[in-house]
Amino acid sequence: MTGRLRVFLGAAPGVGKTYAMLAEGRRLRGEGLDVVVGLAETYGRRGTEEQLGDLPVQPRRPVRYRDVELAELDLDGLLERRPELALVDELAHTNVPGSRNTKRWQDVRELLAAGIDVATTLNIQHLESLNDVVEQITGVAQRETVPDEVVRAADRIELVDLSPQALRTRMAQGRIYAPDRIDVALDHYFRAGNLGALRELALLWLADRVEEELADYRARHGIRAPWETKERIVVALDGAPQGEHLIRRGARIATRVHGDLIGVHVRPDDGTARAAPPGLAAQRELLRELRGTYVEVGGADVARALVDFARTESATQLLLGPTSRSRLRELVSGSVINRVIRLAGPIDVHVLPPPEPGLLAVPSGPRRRRPAAVPARRRRTAWLLGPAGTVALAWALSPLRDSLGLSGALLCLLLAVAGTARLGGLLPAAGSTAAGALAADFFFTTPWHSLAVERGADLAALVVFLAVAGIIAHLIDGLARRSQQADRARAEAAVLARLAGETVDSGAWTLPELVSELRQVFGQDGVAVLRDGEVRQPLASSGAAVPGPDEASYSVELGGGAVLVLRGRPLSGEDTRLLGPYVTQLRLAREREQLVAHASATDVLADADALHTALLEAVGHDLRAPLAAVRRSAAELSAGDGPAGAAADRIGAEAARMERLVANLLDLGRLRAGAAPVVLRPTPVGDVVRAAVAGLPEEPAVPPVRVGAVDGLPRALADPGLLERALADVLAAARAAEGPGPVTVDAGEVAGRIDVRVVGRVAAGGPGLAVAEGFVEAMNGELTVEESSGGGTSFVISLSRALGR
Repeated sequence: MTGRLRVFLGAAPGVGKTYAMLAEGRRLRGEGLDVVVGLAETYGRRGTEEQLGDLPVQPRRPVRYRDVELAELDLDGLLERRPELALVDELAHTNVPGSRNTKRWQDVRELLAAGIDVATTLNIQHLESLNDVVEQITGVAQRETVPDEVVRAADRIELVDLSPQALRTRMAQGRIYAPDRIDVALDHYFRAGNLGALRELALLWLADRVEEELADYRARHGIRAPWETKERIVVALDGAPQGEHLIRRGARIATRVHGDLIGVHVRPDDGTARAAPPGLAAQRELLRELRGTYVEVGGADVARALVDFARTESATQLLLGPTSRSRLRELVSGSVINRVIRLAGPIDVHVLPPPEPGLLAVPSGPRRRRPAAVPARRRRTAWLLGPAGTVALAWALSPLRDSLGLSGALLCLLLAVAGTARLGGLLPAAGSTAAGALAADFFFTTPWHSLAVERGADLAALVVFLAVAGIIAHLIDGLARRSQQADRARAEAAVLARLAGETVDSGAWTLPELVSELRQVFGQDGVAVLRDGEVRQPLASSGAAVPGPDEASYSVELGGGAVLVLRGRPLSGEDTRLLGPYVTQLRLAREREQLVAHASATDVLADADALHTALLEAVGHDLRAPLAAVRRSAAELSAGDGPAGAAADRIGAEAARMERLVANLLDLGRLRAGAAPVVLRPTPVGDVVRAAVAGLPEEPAVPPVRVGAVDGLPRALADPGLLERALADVLAAARAAEGPGPVTVDAGEVAGRIDVRVVGRVAAGGPGLAVAEGFVEAMNGELTVEESSGGGTSFVISLSRALGR
């Protein structure tokens, strides 16, 4: 039996989808349903974390990627656990490379196939059919999408709605993003207009879903009513890049009118074998994802073939993209779009404009003090047609020399020079100017058909022509430079808005994403982030060839042993300025990766420390009972006289010492785990020393500890209980050493600190001393070892001096 899918749909991040999903999970668990949280992203939001409450949570599965340990949904654990309902957040999430499935919606499909009900969350911008619309509204391209068929197959879809103003208020209050991202979010993705448009998209999409459910209900119950003819939308495809835009628009139309989507490609039927256009395969795959069908038909007349196919399929709407034919080809062969419109009859024909150009590929700005840059093809055409066309125009006007005169001819030639300047720039215009002056002299000045000038007025007219033509060409070139500067400024603004907008909407950029986009923006052959300048193992790269440190045309240090290298065309000053924000983002991404790695290492150490503490607790509890039994048995045996009694006393003393050691180890573990508080306060050292000496067990064969000058000192900043136990451990170790001599304790003020010195034959490195060192460090003190002048060992406990006396 297949599980049921429930989707909590929202118009934008922060509307409360995860909160609603968890609240529903808590309600169903209260009704006795076995509910497990497979994965929930709370992002530190207090209300969402409170809703998580006591719901059972399936631990995440650790996945190592690029030397960083990340956490993903434990699909196998959920399949083995088999809850009645699994809560899985963020359906559009892309799994870490190396996971069993690429997308989280594929994980959800496996859970449903296993008979497990799933509740999940999704934002409207992640639906595949709405991807281009959301990018047009917000200016942010969504990299993570879910096929519409996955969501439409859900048994229940609930809209989690919030008005744009309420959502912006939540954002301003810091309840969605961190404080440093709020202003950018409100100014870009979370603008009131954007949120209103996204909300309308969500409502319309859900309304279509409601209509589908109503139609299914009427069909199941045999309710008959007049229906309009089923709509069929045909999309004409030729493999051009705008084909994906056409398919998505057609899918939205088909969804709203409950129609069929058909993509058709007209294959030239001229008997020649031609390779399929390069973009056609991707468009076929997109059609399949959007539940459309793909058909190829042959025909010599593309327009006639399209219309005939649409009529055969009883299509009601035909979508065409912008023509890719040149104007010359349209003049020779005619316009396919115009012919389709004439032949379509009752079929609605939609001619869609090209989508907004991408925000990548920043054009180069004009070079300073040089002519404006012109495409090479236009420049070659201008050189070919400009001077020759000017001479041809002068020859064509020569029969009219009597009525036109030299001045009229020069005005006509000025028009040719202006056209050449507009087409090819300043240099071809200069060539046309020179050719025009020579042609005017040849055809319109006496003596005819020679380059000599007989009259001074004609010479003056030719000089004025040269000057005016030069000024006109220079002005046209200046306008072209201003246009290029404006295009460059618009492209830079669009790139910066994309860089900031995607950071707000989709979270922090990763190194591979930044490197890939940087290569496209600046038109480089290869871009890489290298570690320590080595090309063998780049941290991230994009392009056919990864540049090495010696092959880079531009490089910049990113810090942390990383360097950005670029190979390709040299960067201009404007490019270098635009590169600055990318370098900043790269540095932040590098720092984030390092922080994630350090956090993972810290988590591993914390887990290991917790495991050690737990093991120590278990061993300590297991040791206390047998040690107590040994001590009781030794006490019973010590009642007798002779060697047996002395041995029993020794056994009892060692058992007591072991009990103290176990207790100290347990307390030290609690201190390091933060379970036992350390209370530092002004402490009289003399009182603590006497208490520690008094607490030592009496041993007849061991001389007593001598207490020196410990009174009259400033108070130390310490925990009295920990200090007493640390001193007791050091003294016990000194008394237990082989061949013990007298043990002395004194104290004094040294360099503004209070030092307590224990002099004796202390065995350095013993377990008791390790515990004592841990106690001293917990009080921000230091336990050091010194060699005494008499051959013994001195242990010095150095503590901070408390303020006052």
